[in-house]
Amino acid sequence: MREATESLQDIAEALRLAVSLVLSGDADLVEIVVLSLRVSLTATAVACAIGLPLGALVAVARFPGRGTALVVMNALMGLPPVVVGLIVYLHLSRAGPLGFLGLLYTPTAMIVAQTILIAPIVAALSRQVLEDLHDEYAAQFRSLCLTRAQVVGALLWDGRYALMTVALAGFGRAVAEVGAVMIVGGNIDHLTRVMTTAIALETSKGALPMALALGIVLMALALGVNAAVHGLRASAVRHAYV
Repeated sequence: MREATESLQDIAEALRLAVSLVLSGDADLVEIVVLSLRVSLTATAVACAIGLPLGALVAVARFPGRGTALVVMNALMGLPPVVVGLIVYLHLSRAGPLGFLGLLYTPTAMIVAQTILIAPIVAALSRQVLEDLHDEYAAQFRSLCLTRAQVVGALLWDGRYALMTVALAGFGRAVAEVGAVMIVGGNIDHLTRVMTTAIALETSKGALPMALALGIVLMALALGVNAAVHGLRASAVRHAYV
């Protein structure tokens, strides 16, 4: 009983110190959070630029082997992060085909790894959303004699608010990633250390206050982004009925 009480007291003290770090704007904490956001937001933007048009194209196109393409697309949503990290590492290492770029153990390498991970998620989810939308407006599109590119553009615009949720899913996957970014980034202090890798490191060192502080910020960011997307969608619905 005494040991349990002491353990709870230690956790409470660590939590108190963590809140103090967050409120004081600790320099190391801010640096890690800013880098995490830069890497994850960039990866999400690039993945959306690739995945949304691809998902829309597959949603409207009918071609031989489409069923197989859908199976592959859905299967890629479950890419193992460490495998993606290893593949990117092999390509960016000195002996790899892209080694001359010198990108290994840089934020750019982490962005590449996260993009590869979340682009299939964005493509697969947007394909489902836009295929349902296309089925609803297919007759109207045919009557207007629109080209495939015009149909894709119309679907992306009309489904933009639903696609925010898709982008949110991609961002959530990116910002929570550990394995791939650890392999290609190296978790280097003041260079490639992001929230998830820092949490793993600080926990292994027994530095619970910093680990908890990063965890609090990570949860707050996730809740904040979700609230922002929900607010945008709710605002759009209200204006649609005005």
